[in-house]
Amino acid sequence: GKKFNARRETVEDDDYLGLSIFRFYIRCPRCLAEITFKTDLKNCDYAEEHGAARLFEAEKLLIEKEKVEQAKEDEEKSNPMKMLEKRTKMSRFEMEALERLEELKDLNQRQGKVNFDRIINEVRRDIIEDKIRQEQEDEELVR
Repeated sequence: GKKFNARRETVEDDDYLGLSIFRFYIRCPRCLAEITFKTDLKNCDYAEEHGAARLFEAEKLLIEKEKVEQAKEDEEKSNPMKMLEKRTKMSRFEMEALERLEELKDLNQRQGKVNFDRIINEVRRDIIEDKIRQEQEDEELVR
């Protein structure tokens, strides 16, 4: 980024909800032309006034996106086949979601039926039996 020293002034005849609007004056580092812009509190942005062109216009992108969505929605409303396709797609999605939910419920029920204490006791018993068997084998080898 480039640091600019700007001259600031309060715009006398303009405010937004009682808040002051500020105008900033800077000079272009290449051609030394004056660039002015002021705060746009409504959109939480800056509005260029003179000597500058915006490279990225977020508001324009938002408006274009809304237009595309509106056109798509209008097309779906005017075309009964599109509406039917959308409805079947949504119902298929809902059915898949319900199937996944049922699978999760079944899995939870199966896990809920498992007696972990019994399993732990069986494993401990097996370990103890293995130790006893190992000790007996060791005693037989010693004899």
